[in-house]
Amino acid sequence: MRQQIEHHAHRYYTLDEPEIPDAEYDRLFAELQAIEARHPELVTPDSPTRRVGAAPLAAFASVRHAVPMLSIRTETDTQATGAENFDARVRRELGLAPGDPPVEYVAELKFDGLAMSLRYENGVLVQAATRGDGELGEDVTQNIRTIRQIPLKLPAGAPAVLEVRGEVYMRRDEFDALNERQRQKIAQGAKGEKTFVNPRNAAAGGVRQLDPGIAAQRRLSFFAYGLGEVSPAGQGGPVFETHHQLLMMLKAWGFPVAEQTSVLRGAGELVAFHERMGQVRDQLPYDIDGVVYKVNSIALQRQLGFVTREPRWAVAHKYPAQEQLTTVLGIDVQVGRTGKLTPVAKLAPVFVGGVTVTNATLHNEDEARRKDVRVGDTVVVRRAGDVIPEVVSVVAEKRLADAARFSMPGQCPVCGSAAVREEGEADYRCTGGLFCAAQRKEAILHYAHRRAVEVDGLGDKLVELLVDAHIIRTLPDLYRLGLSSLAGLERMAEKSANNLLEAIEKSKQTTLARFIFGLGIRHVGEATAKALARHFGQLDAIMAAGPEQLLEVDDVGPVVAQSIRTFFDQPHNREVVEQLRACGVTWTEGQAAERAAQPLAGKTLVITGTLPTLSRDQAKDQVEAAGGKVAGSVSKKTDYVVAGAEAGSKLTKALALGVKVIDENQLMELLNGSA
Repeated sequence: MRQQIEHHAHRYYTLDEPEIPDAEYDRLFAELQAIEARHPELVTPDSPTRRVGAAPLAAFASVRHAVPMLSIRTETDTQATGAENFDARVRRELGLAPGDPPVEYVAELKFDGLAMSLRYENGVLVQAATRGDGELGEDVTQNIRTIRQIPLKLPAGAPAVLEVRGEVYMRRDEFDALNERQRQKIAQGAKGEKTFVNPRNAAAGGVRQLDPGIAAQRRLSFFAYGLGEVSPAGQGGPVFETHHQLLMMLKAWGFPVAEQTSVLRGAGELVAFHERMGQVRDQLPYDIDGVVYKVNSIALQRQLGFVTREPRWAVAHKYPAQEQLTTVLGIDVQVGRTGKLTPVAKLAPVFVGGVTVTNATLHNEDEARRKDVRVGDTVVVRRAGDVIPEVVSVVAEKRLADAARFSMPGQCPVCGSAAVREEGEADYRCTGGLFCAAQRKEAILHYAHRRAVEVDGLGDKLVELLVDAHIIRTLPDLYRLGLSSLAGLERMAEKSANNLLEAIEKSKQTTLARFIFGLGIRHVGEATAKALARHFGQLDAIMAAGPEQLLEVDDVGPVVAQSIRTFFDQPHNREVVEQLRACGVTWTEGQAAERAAQPLAGKTLVITGTLPTLSRDQAKDQVEAAGGKVAGSVSKKTDYVVAGAEAGSKLTKALALGVKVIDENQLMELLNGSA
């Protein structure tokens, strides 16, 4: 009876050629369930009844792939030249002359689903695992058993161990039916229910459900396209001369293989296949985002080998991003974490590239002006690279007579600070970096960086918690934290809270250079902050300096000088600085005129290898404090290379260029002015 049911399931789910009515299949299935209920000792893991009904899992276990699930290089050139370039690379790697015969390929569809590895032992499905990072995946066996197209047991003659690689996906009709069921649940007041944006997300969510009963409701499908581990090799296991033979064997074992899979010769046939599949793409019952070309000969595959864990013998050739028409309902300006202002078109919802799009970037003012996008316009929307929705063009003949041109605002829409566009820049930026709510998290993280003021233990996740809980709104709030405000945070034990408070207290004692760097002034990096501190000696002098005075500082040009001046011209920023001082943040200041002559002024050094007593950061700090610059690479302009143990290519280059090489002791002599 199991064999009968699996036979009819294969005819129905894989071949789309049923031999019996649904009611007869259901009767057979119910009869098998009744027999197994009366005789539980007869239940086996490969029974059709095991596809649904297993108990929910507490979590997914990790699976290490016996053969890594490597990715295939993506050809982003969506034109015919994408296929031609791949064929040319293959021929070049194989050493073929122009007059040699064309290379034979297998062309497949690039399914928009979830990569899966199915492991069979002695013909029985024992494990199914996601790709994960290629080395480690998740054990999703119980959910994969619910996919009717996947055999639970292989026919006689299959290898003792067989790993089948393929793609789990959801048909478009099943996706539509799933969303209709979800809408009905929502209309009936069900809590926690939602509709899904595209078939791939619904399929991935179904595979990663801890309850296989829910996975079964998604009605997923599968296509096979390759193998992982096969053993025993050469001892009864299959030996394939071509990739196409491999696919046909998978089909013979009961796995679905896409009917469009074709054997082709040369670049011309690859181009024709890509164009042909692109024309029928929208008529397919499932989503694809390209096609895949593979060298057919297994021997040639071995000869071509791999590069950076990608096979040289295969490529995924994408299609152009799909486009749709919709209407611009409004144009908002969003402020990014670093203060960048981006105009975003608010759109009437449109399904494009597998996603319902309601927003599309206009990038910057120049781009918005170039495309002349206005509120009320009918526009062509594209998902660039199938990821970021963007407005491609405006349908000018449908424009409203009173549609006004877009202009960037002069103030930040979040905090009201001035929005400026520096010379040579495409983007406007908010100047209220220390005050702006949109930049709050980035400002705190930068301030707490180990090379800035340094607050040990204040990382991304904790900053997210503190800002999202409205405990910290501006930098001075960091110094107003107490144990009670931290106690309610997730995963924040009393010891951790105390450690953070101690680190915050310790950060009050800093240096002027670290403080300036920590303010996050645009274009002011660590070296420029040190140069400002050395030149002026006091923060008030920097805050009051005009562009001409700032230009006297090493490393400060017109753009940097204007950026510093713009930052301190904002009342919000000056207020935050004064509040930080009031909270006890302090540093040693001196008079600029009291600075001694610096022994390394105007010198450029490169540090390489491990020094006996100084860390790389300590050596860099001392060089910069002595007026020198530390570069990352050696050139003819390098004055000294400081070499420690295990110095590598930088030392070799220094010797080749004749650059002076010194050790740590000689560096100390330079710093002391005694060399």
